[in-house]
Amino acid sequence: MGLKRPWSLGAVVLLILIQVQGGLAEWTQCRMGFSKDRYSFFIHKNLETDTSLGRVIFNSCEGPVRIQFASKDPNFEIHKDGTVYIKNPSKMKDNKKTFCVLAWETKGQLYSANITLKKEGHHHKQDISYVKHSHHPESGTGLKRQKRDWVIPPIITSENEKGPFPKRLVQIKSSNAREINLNYSITGQGADTPPEGVFTIGLKDGWINVTRPLDRESIDNYTLLSRAVSNGTDVEVPMKILIKVTDQNDNDPVFTQKEFEGFVPEGSKPGTSVMKVSATDADDRVDMYNGLITYSILNQEPKEPTNQMFTIDSQNGLISVVSTGLDREKNPVYTLTIQAADGEFGKDRTTTATAVIVVTDTNDNPPVFSPIQYNADVPENEVGYEVARLTVTDADTEGTDAWNAVYKIIKGNEAGYFSIQTDTNNFGLLKTVKGLDYELKKQYILSVVVTNKANFSVPLQTSTATVTVLVIDVNEAPVFQPKEKEVPVSEDLPSGQVVASYTAQDPDKEQNQKITYLIGNDPAGWLSVNPDNGIVTGNGNLDRESNFVMNNTYKVIILAVDNGSPTATGTGTLVLILSDVNDNGPYLEPQQDSFCQKDPGFRVFTIIDRDLSPNTYPYKLELTGETNENWTATVAEQSVLELRPKKELEIGQYDVMITLLDSQRLTNVTKLQITICQCDGNKMQCEEKAAIAGSFGVSAIVGILGGILALLALLLLLLLFVRRKKVVKEPLLPPEGDTRDNVFFYDEEGGGEEDQDYDLSQLHRGLDARPDVIRNDVAPILAAPQYRPRPANPDEIGNFIDENLHAADNDPTAPPYDSLLVFDYEGSGSEAASLNSMNSSNSDLDQDYSALNDWGPRFTKLADMYGGNED
Repeated sequence: MGLKRPWSLGAVVLLILIQVQGGLAEWTQCRMGFSKDRYSFFIHKNLETDTSLGRVIFNSCEGPVRIQFASKDPNFEIHKDGTVYIKNPSKMKDNKKTFCVLAWETKGQLYSANITLKKEGHHHKQDISYVKHSHHPESGTGLKRQKRDWVIPPIITSENEKGPFPKRLVQIKSSNAREINLNYSITGQGADTPPEGVFTIGLKDGWINVTRPLDRESIDNYTLLSRAVSNGTDVEVPMKILIKVTDQNDNDPVFTQKEFEGFVPEGSKPGTSVMKVSATDADDRVDMYNGLITYSILNQEPKEPTNQMFTIDSQNGLISVVSTGLDREKNPVYTLTIQAADGEFGKDRTTTATAVIVVTDTNDNPPVFSPIQYNADVPENEVGYEVARLTVTDADTEGTDAWNAVYKIIKGNEAGYFSIQTDTNNFGLLKTVKGLDYELKKQYILSVVVTNKANFSVPLQTSTATVTVLVIDVNEAPVFQPKEKEVPVSEDLPSGQVVASYTAQDPDKEQNQKITYLIGNDPAGWLSVNPDNGIVTGNGNLDRESNFVMNNTYKVIILAVDNGSPTATGTGTLVLILSDVNDNGPYLEPQQDSFCQKDPGFRVFTIIDRDLSPNTYPYKLELTGETNENWTATVAEQSVLELRPKKELEIGQYDVMITLLDSQRLTNVTKLQITICQCDGNKMQCEEKAAIAGSFGVSAIVGILGGILALLALLLLLLLFVRRKKVVKEPLLPPEGDTRDNVFFYDEEGGGEEDQDYDLSQLHRGLDARPDVIRNDVAPILAAPQYRPRPANPDEIGNFIDENLHAADNDPTAPPYDSLLVFDYEGSGSEAASLNSMNSSNSDLDQDYSALNDWGPRFTKLADMYGGNED
């Protein structure tokens, strides 16, 4: 049945009836442990080795059980039967000694008791107790008979029994059953509580029966309460009955996972732990071997390099490496079939699972350069220039520290011109960190070694590459020495005076280039530079107090340009340290203030001198004329002036002229605009009552009115100008006094009012261009006039005719008035279409030709003809 010890069911199912005079004797329940908590042993001499002191009694209650004893005092030992012996001789102090003894059984429960040793006297008796180990408790120290008490030892039955059912387990019976009519009953789990009906009891005979097979994995103990009742009254005290279900091996082991996964580094040594598998078994593994699991490996795939690369601990399921030769590059994964078997020898019930072991990568393969020779051309002076991109191959897992390359320059970079870093693709990027100089060195040969980020797991040989770098010559800019040059200069430097010689050197010595010097940046325009020799001179207008000067320094950028192809420009900074001269007189700030008319007090002004000491304080002042009559001023502190009126002044504006002298007697006159206000006291400013009241002074009103009138006049002029541009029509004929022997142009009104727009359709042609007849007998000495084209807007026709007429009158190439002219057609029906329509006087006396004398020499002949002169 799977029991560790063969127990007879007949020995378990017992009926215990003990009768004593005067009533029913019942079994008290046995208490497992030492029979006493304290034992006393007496001796009559000193403690000597192997002396027997006495015996302790241990009650097992459940039959023969293996008990182990131990003493916490190393001078004593306890044998298996409980006898206490002296192990090491010792002496007792104060005729008394106490120590503790321990006992434990197979379940691991620990019990303790104290032993006290005393020297024997005449009236003392040795205290020794015994207990008999048996399945049936006896009366005595272990199980005592007491009146009105009844119990029964635990009842043991096996699970999965075949029957027949119901099957008797044990009978209980009261001695009063002969005297009175008793009914027996049981309650508890398995009786009247779920699972109900597993156990029953005979109503009259007291037999407890089991009605079905038991399952220890569901319930391993049942506790029932039995009663003996007569006429509804308990005849005996209710008694507990413990039914213990023993195990049978009816459950297979179950792995906690169908597939386990573990990892082990390649190259691991034997004994390296990989992973732990586990299984469970519902059967008993405490008192039986049914639940004890044994692990084993049934199969390994692949079987390389041996068919037993791993082993498993049969007790705890720990899988470890047992052989050498794990290589991820050859066998990255191993699959093990593992078995879990229960039973005493691991051969009963079995189950299997899979363990997958992944061989992880270690750095057992070195990175190798491919290729190992590199050539590169690098322009000089380039910083951060990519010289070469080195590549390697590595058989380890990509992306791991065993694959990531680490590059190092081991030779040829003593001056630190180069650096090499690993990029995201595991390439080695070789770059310049300082500019190379062709004139200094034309070739570099670098040796580069490569390793991994992770250390090699085994000794490996590293790979080395050679990089040959050729420096390419380029036209380098001239270099100023020093890059920034400081020169002390007085601010009164005369024009043309040499400030400094600031020259540059051309690094391209083999090219023998010419350098030209220029001013790159001179904010104030104070300096000039000789383009051939770099000598810097002043222009005579240096000013230390200028806004271009910061902390007495003025910076100028000088350029040096060579004649290479392409040209290169170098820059240098010339720093002028300007020394001060006394060229600024002191003045006052602020230059406007106000006083009250009454009790004005004084005002404080700050004396400002832009020069430096000793060209500043102490200051002196002078007041002259009206200022001296009305005001008094004193220099109160180093740079403070106090001003106050001498008397009560009239309200108004005053110009106070104050002459200040510095320590070198350089003078400057400051005009202060002082306002006297109608107020009392030492107020800091005048109250603007008029503004608050909403009224203005006379001057303010006049100013406002003047502004309004000016604005109105401007608007009027603008309106007149617009109206003139829009509707004004200039007369087409010259003034009355400007009489010429020409045929005048007359406008063809074409009907309608004369204030209407011109009808351009009445003009046939000829207004868009200059006359076809020009004068060609003399060369023109003036530019030809520009004739305005015909406007698209009819409103502009008047101005158009007037301007073109003016241009024709001033055209030096136009023919004289007595020439044959061609006139444009002006339309039929016009009064000017025929000269016959022109009114002629019948007599010359009706005409006044005296005006012809004023027309100039060209009209002299005409004036003679019509002026009454017979000649």
